[in-house]
Amino acid sequence: MELPNLYLSLFHCLLLTTTGYLCVQGLPHHSRRHHHNRHHLHDEHQLYGFRPTKLFVFGDSYADTGNVRKSLANSWKEPYGTTFPGKPAGRFSDGRVLTDYLAKYLGLKSPIAYIWMKLGEKKLHYGMNFAYGGSGVFNTYNLLPNMSTQIDFFEKLMNNDSVYTKWDLQSSLVLVALAGNDYGAYLANNGTAQGLQTFIPLVINQLAMNLKRLHEMGARKIAVTALEPLGCLPRMTQTSWFQQCNETQNMAVNFHNLLLQQAVEKLNNETQDSAFLVLDLYSSFTTVLDHKKDNSGNLKFDTPLKPCCMGVSNGYLCGSVDENGTKMYTVCNDPKAAFFWDGSHPTEAGWRAVFTAMQPTFEQFF
Repeated sequence: MELPNLYLSLFHCLLLTTTGYLCVQGLPHHSRRHHHNRHHLHDEHQLYGFRPTKLFVFGDSYADTGNVRKSLANSWKEPYGTTFPGKPAGRFSDGRVLTDYLAKYLGLKSPIAYIWMKLGEKKLHYGMNFAYGGSGVFNTYNLLPNMSTQIDFFEKLMNNDSVYTKWDLQSSLVLVALAGNDYGAYLANNGTAQGLQTFIPLVINQLAMNLKRLHEMGARKIAVTALEPLGCLPRMTQTSWFQQCNETQNMAVNFHNLLLQQAVEKLNNETQDSAFLVLDLYSSFTTVLDHKKDNSGNLKFDTPLKPCCMGVSNGYLCGSVDENGTKMYTVCNDPKAAFFWDGSHPTEAGWRAVFTAMQPTFEQFF
């Protein structure tokens, strides 16, 4: 399937303005042994119908809960984290993100961020979050750990450090989040719009290899996110004063999502255990944005495309300060009434609405 030239051109413009935040490579892991009861490996088919006992997370800022170094990420600056936990804590939102809502749904506490594992040994039995904001399946910005490297971190904890066992992985849910940083990095490094037609399949192929690797390591429930409607992000809708999404740009995003769906169907056929699930962020986002509320009607977003936190002018972002430390951003009065927190990420309320829209998918999966 070819992506029309018009879409390629618009996708090029889109991705140049939706690059991720600055991040750094993961800190070297120091050996840390976690003692827990060993389980005998059960027959894989006995797992179906059971609630996962742990959550392991890989990906980018839509799932990151604190892996990016403090000196390089807005997620550690005010006003991030004002809703939860009440101060900046590494989440790219005012509060909880996709990982947190998924953990709550499973009856678990949110898994500890990988770089903080030494400080939270008691929390290791909930799983672990290896996601780094701004990362992708390939190298993106500042040599931060790509998804393969994140999986390497996890494999080391299993094989060398005995922090987790194969049973832990077999009885867990794995979340893989990919929000488009590979494309932003590709274009920032002189990639062309026409070249995206061949680059997008490379991204999907690498993602599929990562998913297959996780399955071969023992994972039996793996959820991977489809690409969100990039044309609806505030960075793109500001040209219309946050009044409408660019639907032509969103049609281009569907090329990525179509290839992803095909790749996941192939993996499920090959493994014969339906271990893989696509989380349709595209439909979940658009459902909430179109209806301006969540499924229950408890959360209403009167101007859903306008972010709660934004720079005072071009060149400034949410969290920006000038050389004197003066805040160069504004924050809305009620983040709960805003779907988007900043130029790229939902608020806690936004994520809650998105997850509510996706919940029937999880109920079928489990």
